[in-house]
Amino acid sequence: MVDVALAAGVSQATVSLVLSGGTTARISADTRDRVQAVAADLGYTRRGLARGTGIGVVALLLDEVLTTPFATPFLDAAKDEAAALGWLVASFVTGGDVAQEAAILQTLAPLDLKGVIYTRLITRTVHPPEALFALPTVLLNCHEPSRRLPSVTPGDVAGMQSATAALIRAGHRRIAHLPGEDWTEATRDRLRGYKQALAAHDIPFDPALVSAAAWTVGSGRAAMTSLLDHRPTAVTCFNDRVAIGACEAIRAHGLTIPGDISVIGYDNEDLVAHLTPPLSTVQLPHEEMARLAVTLLAEGGAPLPYQRLKVDCPLVLRASVAANGV
Repeated sequence: MVDVALAAGVSQATVSLVLSGGTTARISADTRDRVQAVAADLGYTRRGLARGTGIGVVALLLDEVLTTPFATPFLDAAKDEAAALGWLVASFVTGGDVAQEAAILQTLAPLDLKGVIYTRLITRTVHPPEALFALPTVLLNCHEPSRRLPSVTPGDVAGMQSATAALIRAGHRRIAHLPGEDWTEATRDRLRGYKQALAAHDIPFDPALVSAAAWTVGSGRAAMTSLLDHRPTAVTCFNDRVAIGACEAIRAHGLTIPGDISVIGYDNEDLVAHLTPPLSTVQLPHEEMARLAVTLLAEGGAPLPYQRLKVDCPLVLRASVAANGV
């Protein structure tokens, strides 16, 4: 393919698109003819990737990769699980553009496509291209309203319920919560888990202990500051970055962690195990989710039967949590 690209004066990606039969307005008819002529002169064939040769391909479509650190776990885990089946993973960043997603599927059509993992980095409802409903497809970290495609998402309600219950078992009753932005499904699920844990232990829900939305270190600091007058002894946070901001606000007011206020984050980003004190948090199971998505594809068939699978988000207790009054 590199030889064809050099001889035709085009990129390797253009060669791949032309020889796979894909169509796009960005490739002129002259360029397409030139690539095909050079390939014929060089005797090029797409050996090893033609349908039926035994090398299966899984297409992993991501909306974006920049706003969170969680794209890499999805990609690595899917690649490893697919390799165990003798398959390859081809990943594409689409920006959520439906036309681009359709073009990718058309480009992959000549391959031995084992299925598609349609992925979002923020858990949400999606409306995937209609073509996916005729292919073996698993929705990863998203779900669609018609309930025709299987999905794998994190168990955020149970995850935050577990975190809040751990604080209750440690003797805390005035537990604050710093939620994320209202538009995210994770925000709503984690707030629901917080409320469910309180209700399960007969602790009245106090809206004064729930802050305004927080997403970053700075907004976490501001949100925690706004709650300190209500004297919480513990706080659960939408994510680890918000928790870092909460810790800064607690210390800025002369209080200690966990002596005065225990803190639990969410996500288990790499850095939080190295904070002082190390941050308790809830693990987002990205690797397990991606492996499960590949496993569902391996079961075969199109369409795959609908099911909505939620993967456990385990609590990781560290030194930022202590018994109330200790």
